[in-house]
Amino acid sequence: MRRSPVVAGSVVIAMCALAVGLGVAAAGSGITAPVSITVVEHATSDKVIDIGKQGDSTGDILTFHNDVYDETDATKVGTDQGQCTRMSPKDGTWECWWTTSLPDGQVTIEGPYLDASNTVLAAVTGGTGEYENARGTMEASCKGSECTMTFKLIP
Repeated sequence: MRRSPVVAGSVVIAMCALAVGLGVAAAGSGITAPVSITVVEHATSDKVIDIGKQGDSTGDILTFHNDVYDETDATKVGTDQGQCTRMSPKDGTWECWWTTSLPDGQVTIEGPYLDASNTVLAAVTGGTGEYENARGTMEASCKGSECTMTFKLIP
């Protein structure tokens, strides 16, 4: 069976128009310049699930879903939720991944967290809304149940 060149040409033109339209939509969303966002997390829901050897041991799981506040710690601006797996109690390391939800979208990160010092999670792995095409880092500085988290995002 032979297709009409007009029908085949119309299909190709329609597919090209769709691809261009999707490309314009993707290019027009997300941040267009570096952005720094600082929030303060109130760690009120953290729960450690003891796996294997009793007490703090490799494989334990930490889950959380907490409120986050603006950098002055005065106004709630969103939430975060995620989990961490204990890698080394001796070294105080966890491997974590979580999502922080803010009014303009969500930012998802993944990386190591250190018990006793400031932590730079090296990978912003994705986002939605204003942060759709973002990548970058997030630094956490924790004292007690409050963590100041600074996201340094680039398009």
